[in-house]
Amino acid sequence: MSQEHDAFSVESVYAELLGRAPENKMEPRMEPMFRAMEILGEPNKAMPIIHVTGTNGKTSTARIIEALLLAHDLRVGRYTSPHLSSVTERICLDGEPVPDEVFVRIWDEIRPYLAIVDAELDEQGLVPLTYFEALTILGYAIFADAPVDVAVIEVGLGGITDATNVGDGQVSVVTPISLDHTELLGDTVRDIALEKSGIIKPGGFLVSSAQEPEAAQVLLEAARELEVPFRFQGVEFGVESRTLAVGGQSLVIQGLAGRYEDLALPLHGAHQAQNAAVAIAAMEAFLGGGQTALNEDLVRQGLENVASPGRLELIRSAPTLLVDAGHNPAGLKVSADAVKEAFGFSALVLVVGILAEKDAPAMLETLYTEYGDLVQDLCLTQSTSPRAIPAGELGEIALRAGFKEQDLYITERLDDALEWAVGRAEATGDLAGGVLVTGSITLVGEARTLLGK
Repeated sequence: MSQEHDAFSVESVYAELLGRAPENKMEPRMEPMFRAMEILGEPNKAMPIIHVTGTNGKTSTARIIEALLLAHDLRVGRYTSPHLSSVTERICLDGEPVPDEVFVRIWDEIRPYLAIVDAELDEQGLVPLTYFEALTILGYAIFADAPVDVAVIEVGLGGITDATNVGDGQVSVVTPISLDHTELLGDTVRDIALEKSGIIKPGGFLVSSAQEPEAAQVLLEAARELEVPFRFQGVEFGVESRTLAVGGQSLVIQGLAGRYEDLALPLHGAHQAQNAAVAIAAMEAFLGGGQTALNEDLVRQGLENVASPGRLELIRSAPTLLVDAGHNPAGLKVSADAVKEAFGFSALVLVVGILAEKDAPAMLETLYTEYGDLVQDLCLTQSTSPRAIPAGELGEIALRAGFKEQDLYITERLDDALEWAVGRAEATGDLAGGVLVTGSITLVGEARTLLGK
């Protein structure tokens, strides 16, 4: 196949996937996923799985686990969502998006079997396989075909009825739980934790970030009921110390079975250090049941190779331009802490776009509170997603959050927003000024594309 044909073919598959119902158009269910796995010969059982859920930090944690596994010379599949620029980013083999040819070939192979499941659902008056269900099936099929030694699978939404939950995690990882997707998961941290605890499986091992008490209690009860060993950050493992370093930070981490010093992590923020500690504990649980220390040189090697695109990512300098996929109040809070710690801005221009299902008032209030006098100007804009809140509407919300009208610039076009923000940052003549693009993953993805990443 030519490259042009590959690219066209991937786009064709993506268009076909997008033609399916989105996840929020159906009732929670698992039966169609198990039926698809049965027809395909159970690719969900072809490899051990490290299953990752939580509200914030899932993708970064999954990427760190992947890097550590690769340092141990294992063949790794990683399934994460959403993507920043190409759908193939969601299904990675050995740290790279699945080759276009493989993506298209496996889709062509499984398409007839998905049609069987679709027909059965249609006969029952049910919604055919959704976009995310079909993509998850494709991910499992690609990993089984490779084959991989281990799959790192990030939950799409929740846990119990998430399409990825046809896989049984040998290690279940839970990153910090907070309020998000409340219309689907429940409006308390306890309700959301109950949903996410559904990935814990008999015979597995639970590794959790530090949690709010009500979330921690839910996870403890689930692990005890299933007689699964459980380890919590801040109790059995954690970050012992962290210092700023060029391009990231230097860490000392106490794991479940070992202590790891002089670790260079090329990511910014205390939250990423905590994600690294969770990833190391998950590795110890996976490779030695939490009883055996990892090879320290391999841990160093793995962490040094970590990247997390779209997470406080430096896109350009002079002026400094960062993109961050903070998409809920808790995510914006930890990113703000990291920005203030790592970059020392004296003035900041914010470019913000938010999707309709998110708590835009709380997000803008968080940005106002966290950045305070640091924000020189605020640009409200929108991505091309049909779910994007119109920029003008965001402007009204920003005023109610405390921002001043004279500091706002409103444009529906992201290219215009970026040009204006860079111009404003340059106009100050302050070398310590910068631009931060944040608020939604779709906005960050489109900004990276416009800026040549």
